[in-house]
Amino acid sequence: MSHSTVAADGHEQRGLILDFAGVLTASPVTVHRAWCVSEGLAPGAWRSTLNDHPEGRRLYAALEIGKMGQAEWNEGTARLLGKHVDPVNLMGRAWAEVPVARRMVALARAARAAGHRLALLSNSFGLDPFNPYEHVGIWDLFDVHVVSELVGLAKPDPEIYRVTLDLIGVPAEQCVFVDDHAVNLPPAAELGITTVHATDEDTAVAELETLLGVTAAFAT
Repeated sequence: MSHSTVAADGHEQRGLILDFAGVLTASPVTVHRAWCVSEGLAPGAWRSTLNDHPEGRRLYAALEIGKMGQAEWNEGTARLLGKHVDPVNLMGRAWAEVPVARRMVALARAARAAGHRLALLSNSFGLDPFNPYEHVGIWDLFDVHVVSELVGLAKPDPEIYRVTLDLIGVPAEQCVFVDDHAVNLPPAAELGITTVHATDEDTAVAELETLLGVTAAFAT
């Protein structure tokens, strides 16, 4: 599949590949801690269960690549969190109040309006019953959606970046990939993709404005 290499603004067409959580949303850490307290849990229970508990890690890894649905994950993870935790829409309840990253979304809209190609590259945390991408209204921003659950691969597996490049139709050297987890960047860089480590929304947006030649403007 071939695409013009000139964007609508006359500059070289680029491919912008964006992670979801922590890039298109604010960091979820504070929200998750508050949610834990509201559920009668220790503030760090969500992250420790998903990241540190062996069974929690196994469940989440299976969810990421589509070997387990979100409803089944909800049941298993609720049991690990505590007997009193309601499994119904567990993921949705924990993520419901995580805000969208408004400046990054504005940057993505400006990039697409300028003729650049956009890909979502996200390790999934399930799509049903809670779809996080539709919840914050970013799904339709993208020309291409590469969600680990749907392709059976998860970052940082190098193959998921190759899949993304094939779908976006822009050479690696003309693509920029943004992720908040440093471990996910080297496989992209090895393919020739420019990488941006998003540790701060404003800094990442400023870097992308320079790389893409667009301005992230949004209504206040």
